[in-house]
Amino acid sequence: QVQLVESGGGLVQPGGSLRLSCAVSGIIPSIYSMNWYRQAPGSPENQRERVATLTDSYTEYADSVKGRFTISRDNSKQTVYLQMNNLETEETATYFCNEVQYSNYKVWGVGTQVNVSS
Repeated sequence: QVQLVESGGGLVQPGGSLRLSCAVSGIIPSIYSMNWYRQAPGSPENQRERVATLTDSYTEYADSVKGRFTISRDNSKQTVYLQMNNLETEETATYFCNEVQYSNYKVWGVGTQVNVSS
């Protein structure tokens, strides 16, 4: 069974940077994509916003983060990263790692909190 554990969240000032990590453990099946989502405070789970996607052939970003966020992975460490630069106060949220398998089965991590505030 696959488990995803996020880390790297915290408090950062507007304009600052954070790097989130998503460690993948367990029996790893064929993975179609790894994704980062965020959920704003007080918003329901079904309104999580997908901010970045990584597959074997492409990366994709939400328009609001293009040029500032970068998704990457280190296969030797079974870890996916989200580098976030020039953060804005509106990007305060819980950030979740998500894995989509070729069977379309989805796995979620428990999230890491990012607070952007002066």
